[in-house]
Amino acid sequence: MKIVTLIGARPQIIKAAALSRAIRTHFAGQIKEVIVHTGQHYDNNMSQVFIDELGIPEPDYNLNIGSASHGVQTAGMITGIEEILLKEKPDFLVIYGDTNSTLAGAVAASKIHVPIAHVEAGLRSFNKHMPEEVNRIMADHASTLLFSPTPTGINNLIKEGFEKNNLPPYTPDHPGILHCGDVMYDNSLYFEQIAREKSDILKRFNLENQPFYLATVHRDNNTDQPERLNAIFEAFHEITSESKIPLVLPLHPRTAKLLEKNLHSALYEKISNNPFIRLVPPASFLDMILLEKNCQLVFTDSGGVQKEAYFFGKPAIILRSETEWKEIVEQGCGIVTDAFKENILQAARHFKKNAASLKFPPLFGDGNAAVFIAETLIKNS
Repeated sequence: MKIVTLIGARPQIIKAAALSRAIRTHFAGQIKEVIVHTGQHYDNNMSQVFIDELGIPEPDYNLNIGSASHGVQTAGMITGIEEILLKEKPDFLVIYGDTNSTLAGAVAASKIHVPIAHVEAGLRSFNKHMPEEVNRIMADHASTLLFSPTPTGINNLIKEGFEKNNLPPYTPDHPGILHCGDVMYDNSLYFEQIAREKSDILKRFNLENQPFYLATVHRDNNTDQPERLNAIFEAFHEITSESKIPLVLPLHPRTAKLLEKNLHSALYEKISNNPFIRLVPPASFLDMILLEKNCQLVFTDSGGVQKEAYFFGKPAIILRSETEWKEIVEQGCGIVTDAFKENILQAARHFKKNAASLKFPPLFGDGNAAVFIAETLIKNS
């Protein structure tokens, strides 16, 4: 059988690595994979470095879409993806997550009746002001196979009208919803040892054998709204000044551009002169694994980093008003603070006091999600 795998942003490249590895290792004679990169993330630090580092085959096609408004970007992707699907005639288009690339793939494939397999289906923030929420809902409702990483995702789909007990043959009108576990857990298990051998980020930033915090801030409602960005960085400044524990923040390119613009000048100066806040370039996946594994606490507005923190037994402070990964919060290993300074400070104090008592049971499968996905694709081709 033939599949087209669609990637475009850093998280999709990482997720696709798990399926490509499963195909290469277990199903090389049964599945031909054609990789299409939309070019949504076009910066080498946000894209090519991950393809190189994770051993994903070079894309067969690159649309080179680049940055643009939602409408312009998505329209360009739809046009390019449709041309490739008509040429390649795959049995499935495999899409990941909730980016504009995901939405474009779902629209292009559904219009020309190419079956869609959506990996990471069923996630819901219940906040349609987030572009990602709209993308994931529309992708799910165009898909033939919906692979959910958690039982919560399956329940969300059932509440939206999907039938849990549908049997093959599956179609867009009779889709299959399947609990498969999380491909990111597959990756974290696989790459942990490789990260220890290849990444030197702890040595590079003098973090060996000392406690440190890890933070990521990239969502536009945090970076583009000065009130929110100031509240987050005021909290970072106060937490590090009080604890004397370094906070490492790999800067998304957008965030780097907006810090000086959107932070109050006095706060920007404090952050710039704070010896415990380390603003560093975007981290590779192996670097992030090592940072997550060795830090004490994670601050993030990223869905993926929330999970990775959990995989490595680290509590997460979630700098959003909601999370798709409600299991982490229900387990007590994550706290949703939004961009409120006092909430962030209280959550940090809570985890400093209670970190030793936290439990991290296996909520995200057994590390074989990608093998399950590949087997299911074969059975339904």
